Formats: sequence, C-alpha cells, structure tokens
Amino acid sequence: MNFKLIFIGLTAATALLLAGCDKNESDKTGGKDQQEPAEERDFNSITARPEILHRLEIGQPSLIDLADKIQVPSRIQVDEERTAQIGSYVTGRITEMFVILGDYVKPGQPLARITSPDLTNSQLAYLRALSRVVVTAKSLERARHLLTADAIPLAEVERRQSEVEIAQAELDAATDQLRLFGMDNTELKELKKRGKILPWLDIKATREGYVIARNVIVGQVVQPSDPLFQIADLSHVWVVGDVPEQIARDVELAQHVEINVPALGSHLFDGVIIFVSDTVNRLTRTVMTRVMVENPERKLKPDMLANMHITDPQHKVLVVPESAVVRELNQDYVFVSLTDNTFQRVPVELTKEVANLRPVLNGLTIDQRIVTSGAFHLDSERKLAELE
Repeated sequence: MNFKLIFIGLTAATALLLAGCDKNESDKTGGKDQQEPAEERDFNSITARPEILHRLEIGQPSLIDLADKIQVPSRIQVDEERTAQIGSYVTGRITEMFVILGDYVKPGQPLARITSPDLTNSQLAYLRALSRVVVTAKSLERARHLLTADAIPLAEVERRQSEVEIAQAELDAATDQLRLFGMDNTELKELKKRGKILPWLDIKATREGYVIARNVIVGQVVQPSDPLFQIADLSHVWVVGDVPEQIARDVELAQHVEINVPALGSHLFDGVIIFVSDTVNRLTRTVMTRVMVENPERKLKPDMLANMHITDPQHKVLVVPESAVVRELNQDYVFVSLTDNTFQRVPVELTKEVANLRPVLNGLTIDQRIVTSGAFHLDSERKLAELE
C-alpha cells in the first residue's frame, strides 16, 4: 500500500517538472517571436551639430551659359600653300650640291648643279636658230634694197620675208625649250652673248623657305619625275585633326581653336579653322579638319603630335560649385538639405570642372537645396557617425 502511494507521488512530481520546463521554453520562444527586428541605419542621412551648421552654405544648382571644349587628337603638317617640291627639268647627273637640310634659301638660289646631253642638244638648237635668224634677216634687208633698184621681183622679197618668220619661230621654240629646262633670262643672255654651250645648269629654288627634304647626292642620275628638294615656309603651319562625326556639326570655318602640343608643355597656340571636309571617313567615322596656326618662332615642327581644342557654341548647363562635391569610391556626391539641420547625401553624375563649376549630367534638379560650401565638413561628420 505504501509502495503504491510513493510511486504515484513520484509520477505526479515528474509530470509537474516536465510541465514547468515546457512553460519556460514556451515563454522564451514567445518572447523571441514578440521581439521586432532592428531597422537598418541610413548612413547617407546626417543630422548636423550646431557647431557644423555655421560652416555650411546652402544654395541651389544654377543654369549658366557654358561652352564645352572638344579635344581632338591632331598632328602638325606643313602648309601646302607655302611649300614647293623642286626637281630637275631634264635628265642628267648631279655634279655639285649647294645646300643641306635646314638651310634657308630664297627664290633663284642654286640648290644643285646638273649636266645633261639633252641640255646640250637644246642649247645647240638655240644657237642654230639664232644664227639662222641673223642670216635670214640680212638676206631680207638686201632683197629690199634690190627691190628698190628694181633688180629683183617682189616675190623674191616675200619669200625671204617668209624665211625670216620661220627662223624666228624656230628661235622662239628653242628659247621655250631652254626655259622649260630651267634656264633663266640671265643664262639665255649669256648663251647668246658668248655663243658657246654652257656645260651645266643650276637647279634653283622657286620660293623662300627652309630645306626640309633633300633626296639627292652628288653623282646621282636624276629625272624630271624625281622630287629632289622640298622647301617650306614654316612661319605658318597646319594642324590637322579628325573630328568625330557626332560633333562635326559644331565645327565651322573661321572658328578659333586652341592648339596644345604636349612636347612644348602647357603653352597654347591660337588657330583658325580653314577647312572642314565635306565627306566622312567611312572607317573612322570622322571628318578631317584643318587649322592654320602662326609659327613665327618655328616651335611647331611638322609631324609633331598635338591636341585641337574646339569650343562649341554656348548653351544652358546646370552646374554646382566644386566646393559642393565630395567624392568616394570613384563616385561624386552632393548633400541635399531636407530640414535646417538634416541632410541627405545623393549620388550625382558630373563632368569635368570648368572655372570651379561642375556641370551636372544626372542626379539633381534646379529647385533642390544643396550644401554649396562646406560639404567636406559635413561628409566628415557623416563618416564619424558611421563609425559609431
């Protein structure tokens, strides 16, 4: 009997103990279910302390007239209007050279000396024609005297007059041939006076400038098709660039542009657009543009690399001061004023600085109030709050 009572008592105690444990677990579980999750903190929002507020200036983005500069890779070229290719007018052999690369020459100055069988034959034809003109002229004069004395008929005088005209035509042709070979009036007069064939002829400069190319040496046999010398006036040069077709509409004749040559440092040269191609390069999708630049000190040299800065027409652009911008992880931000002391950092898309202003591409409107000065202090405050 007692044994049964003890067993029943132990069974009841065990049941109460298990019930108590289940209640505790239930309380704990119920407590966890009733607890709300903590909200994530917005680190782009900042409430400024009073000592920070007096360092800030509040304003709005503004619209201004701004002209963008288009940078076009370019190269320096000689001005083709101030350049001359000089060669020989006759096939022959070079016997002497009078200039080297870089020499400054004037029109008519000898560059090289050449001997040529063709030149000799042409001079011989000239002397023969000259002699024939003299002989036929004297014959005509005698015929006229005889006609006056009624010693010969008029037909004979007319025949001799025809011979004079034919001889003069042959002389003119021989003279033109020698001029084509490069002989000037002084050399023709010397040939006529001496009556002897000149053994050589000088190849002369046809314009003033610097010798920028010399493709001949003594003893070389040259032909009229060979370019022997190139002479250029480098007081003006061309800057040639290929403008992308998307912005070619903003390029106009007589428009002033700035030229920067990296090899010459930061110095800028002023130029004027003198040519814009009417066609587009189908491979590069660009339009060739040519700029004339003064070069009195010859600092700009042919084949130098350059950058052409073309200023497009002014247009309205939304801008913010450079002092309003903070940068983090290659992203630009500005602070928008929500209340007197609450600000929100917002990402914006900006272009390069122009006169301490940053043109806005995306992220702001003109009616928003932003921190225009002191954004750095506010961003420092935001970072400190983020670390807490």
